[in-house]
Parts: sequence; C-alpha cells; structure tokens
Amino acid sequence: MITETSAGGIVYKKEGDTLLWLLIQHKKALHWGFPKGHIGDHVENELMEEAALREVQEEGGITAKIINDSPIDTTYFFKQDNTLHKKTVHYFLMEYISGDTSDHDHEVLEAKFIPTDEAWDTLTYNTDKEAFSKVLAEMNK
Repeated sequence: MITETSAGGIVYKKEGDTLLWLLIQHKKALHWGFPKGHIGDHVENELMEEAALREVQEEGGITAKIINDSPIDTTYFFKQDNTLHKKTVHYFLMEYISGDTSDHDHEVLEAKFIPTDEAWDTLTYNTDKEAFSKVLAEMNK
C-alpha cells in the first residue's frame, strides 16, 4: 500500500450576501472537488499551508488566504495500477483575494465559484462533501 498526503483549500468569496465556493473539475477523472495536491512535490520541505495555497493558485487560478489554521482532514482509499493507495488530504478554509478561475493549470478542465447549494450538489465524492459540511458548520458557529 502506498500512503499519500495532500493539502488543499475550501475557498469562498462573498458576493453581496451570497457565499460562493471554488470547485474544480479534474481533466482526467472528470470529477468535481476542491483544489488539492501533494505536499512537497515542487518544493522540498514544503509546509502543509504552503502546499494548500500553491494548489489553490495552480488548480483554481486564484490567490487566497487561510482563514482557519486547523485543517479539516479526510482520508480515503483508491486503487491505481493494482496498487492500493491511502490518501490523507488536509483542507484549509480559505477566503478569495484575487485572480481569475480561467487561469487554472493543465490538470483542470474547469474551475468556478458557485453558491453553497449548487456546490453541495456538484461535489462528486462523499469525503469532499463531509469536509464541506464541517466547513459550513464551523462558519455557522
């Protein structure tokens, strides 16, 4: 079994009284989720927070800031080339600062900000929905 660790962001921006959330569609698998990627795959000794901000920039095309230093952790298993992978993702709640989602990288088919209800319905995997649910609960405290 291969163990992987990634970091990413659950990013919101406000338009009036509406919260919009950044979702990306991956080019290969076509699933919808939050931007994330491996820690340290570009920078040696990269911090989890640095990786999360970098992945939001790369996959979402935008700059954001971390709002909560305590990540929401998800773990799931998948099989690739007959090898079992255990992946843990550390998601940070982030707020949009600037940028355009059309500036996403080649791994992403589409990146967009959408309202909460639509984001909930668009997310492909239950682990992302669980992380999103935790973020929404935290914001409503």
